[in-house]
Amino acid sequence: MKALLLIGALIGFAVGFLFSWAEQSSGSTCLFHACLAAYATSFLMRWWGGAWRKGLQDALRERSSMPVKLNKS
Repeated sequence: MKALLLIGALIGFAVGFLFSWAEQSSGSTCLFHACLAAYATSFLMRWWGGAWRKGLQDALRERSSMPVKLNKS
């Protein structure tokens, strides 16, 4: 989970900074937008990672409850 937070923060910071820089904002505004984007993206990555993990656990639980088919050949 921590890795997803960090990845999300790095991606968000880069995207926020680049979009703000493309609008030709001042340096402090670029930094502010980058920080806001990093904050929002890290929480979105955390949410997505939790949903992904829950889906994998459900799939494994479902797969382990299925009976094993024997190949009679």
